[in-house]
Amino acid sequence: MRYATREMLHVDRIATAWAIGRFVDSEASFVFVPRTKDVRGMAETPFDIRNARLSHRGERCTFEVLVEMHRLTDAALGRMGLIVRGADLPHEDASAPEASGVRAVFDGLRDADLPDDKRLGIGSAFCDALYAFCSGL
Repeated sequence: MRYATREMLHVDRIATAWAIGRFVDSEASFVFVPRTKDVRGMAETPFDIRNARLSHRGERCTFEVLVEMHRLTDAALGRMGLIVRGADLPHEDASAPEASGVRAVFDGLRDADLPDDKRLGIGSAFCDALYAFCSGL
């Protein structure tokens, strides 16, 4: 399946794409569209973009919504969701202590002169590490 999200990938979009590929659809591919793109009627499944079913809901970031939507019960994903939310929405509420460091890594990745497919590759490796860390808690 093909998925679409906003270009200039950052925390939540990278973590959500990683989780899609790892836990939902191992054959997933991704396209990156401008923020202003109207996703209604697109062939791809949109996420973390205006008018997408898979996006922020209430206090939860897209990563957390994906975990809930697909009934992924792994405790490490739950912990990772708290960290991703805190990194993605640092001004919302009390964040996991790891969130500011995770945000710093993803800020650097976002600001690097890289195409989004490279951002996703590097960010996915970081998500693998973050998941391993959360698995050990």
